[in-house]
Amino acid sequence: MARVIGLTGGIASGKSTMARFFRDKGAAVLSADTIAFALAKPRQILYRLYVAHFGEGILQADGTLDRRAIGRLVFDNDAERQWLDETTHPILERAMRRQIAVKQAKNFPVIILDVPLLFEAGWDKMTEENCLVFVDEAVQLARLMRRNGYTEAEARARIAAQMPLSEKKKRADTFIDNNGSLEESFLQAEKLWKEWTHAGIS
Repeated sequence: MARVIGLTGGIASGKSTMARFFRDKGAAVLSADTIAFALAKPRQILYRLYVAHFGEGILQADGTLDRRAIGRLVFDNDAERQWLDETTHPILERAMRRQIAVKQAKNFPVIILDVPLLFEAGWDKMTEENCLVFVDEAVQLARLMRRNGYTEAEARARIAAQMPLSEKKKRADTFIDNNGSLEESFLQAEKLWKEWTHAGIS
């Protein structure tokens, strides 16, 4: 049976790039963000819950959710963020477990759960091993400002809203240090891939 590996990392750490690497190697990659996106489309369960809670002011002209508007409401309000987490996490976890079961029935050597809030949401209980992709805060800050167009204050606030890197390092089993070149990161990922697939065969 395929090994289930959690893949996580702070915002702008390069986790998505590593997820693509493992998918290209032959892993089934299940993305929490992709699942959440699908369930937040019109008429889907998260869409209905968001509109019922926040009102129609979070809708764009075409009837789809204005994700930036929701982000502003939630990011600046601890109570709203708590509501969002408590409402969405159980729904997303059930959906993820269903997808894991589907992939387990197929011939994938490894199933990667690509989850930004793996430890925060407690989803590490679904995995056999957890891999943390990390960069130093200065690198993270520069990448986030460049990628998202944030001011330094906005970028720092978003980094501060996540579990500290030091705590994630305590909880992770394996690591990809993404401070250097992509080639260096891919070499680390290749080594992990060999370990995971060899362990799956033995």
